Formats: sequence, C-alpha cells, structure tokens
Amino acid sequence: MSVTHSPETHALLIARVPTVTGRELHEWFTTLDNGPGLRRCSERSNWLADEHRISLGYARAIVQEYDRRRHNRSAVPPQRS
Repeated sequence: MSVTHSPETHALLIARVPTVTGRELHEWFTTLDNGPGLRRCSERSNWLADEHRISLGYARAIVQEYDRRRHNRSAVPPQRS
C-alpha cells in the first residue's frame, strides 16, 4: 500500500531532508540512480530507509520528489538553439 503525503507535508519533509539526513536532496537522487533497479515506489522507499537508516517517511518523500522531478524533466520538450 502506498502512502502519499499532502502537498504541504511533502514540502515540509523535503525542506528538512538535509538537516535530518545530513545529505542534500541531489545526493539522495544520485543514490537512487545508483541503487538497485527497483520499480515500485514502495520498494525504493523501503530500500532507501533500510539501506541508509532514515525514516520511512523521509524515504518516501525523497522517492516521490525524485519521481516528480524526473517526470517533469521528461515532460519538457528539448529547446532548440
């Protein structure tokens, strides 16, 4: 079962990631890029929480933000020079 935070809660969690985890968001994104090829959000969240000893709530927020940003990158057509 997937748990989605409200937009307000998600924003607060994301803002606190560096303070709580000691790592910047882009570092977590690199960790996800280099991690196992898990597809489901819940699997990646559980892996991140277990492997890096962070709370599941923060792990879910990181994975959701990663997916949101990745989706936004792929939805924007490339600019022509």
